[in-house]
Amino acid sequence: MPPSPDNPWWWRLEAEDGSTVEPADGRQEFPTRAEAESWIGEFWAELADEGAAAVTLFEGERQVYGPMRLDTQ
Repeated sequence: MPPSPDNPWWWRLEAEDGSTVEPADGRQEFPTRAEAESWIGEFWAELADEGAAAVTLFEGERQVYGPMRLDTQ
């Protein structure tokens, strides 16, 4: 299935208590799952520094997986 602009891939960032953390530069949206996963692989440490303890991947409004912890413990 080709990527749909109506269903972008995006990450919900979550604090330790489960509340949503708004990223400093706003929510990032991606046309493909691979691009979303590549981005989180590159920026997870910075997101953790901003207060995110976990992330959940969405395609549009559909939760794909998560929450996934950002710490390495």
